[in-house]
Amino acid sequence: MQQQGHTQPSYEQCNKMKYYHVMVQTKDGRSFDGVITDVNHDKMTILVSEDVMLDEDGNAMDDQRQYGYGRRRARRFRRQVLPLAGLATLALFPYLANPYPYYYQYPYGYPYYY
Repeated sequence: MQQQGHTQPSYEQCNKMKYYHVMVQTKDGRSFDGVITDVNHDKMTILVSEDVMLDEDGNAMDDQRQYGYGRRRARRFRRQVLPLAGLATLALFPYLANPYPYYYQYPYGYPYYY
């Protein structure tokens, strides 16, 4: 009996998850979350997300606010190329399968009588 374990992501798995929000972990321990945009047989291109805190003028700041709601948060995506041989794991982010609102198909399953 074989024990199932984690296998290295292949070209087919990466190509299947193309244009989805994924979590990637490399063999050297780094982890990224981003969107896969391009997959070749030896490397993949991923848009890695990073959080940026902005002040009222839209400039990045590092100081703390002592009152109020704090600074606005923005998300920036940067392109990064990762070799497929250096990937350890690849996982999809868990989003809901049926997004809200769910629209019923016509004809409705119950009649509308007043």
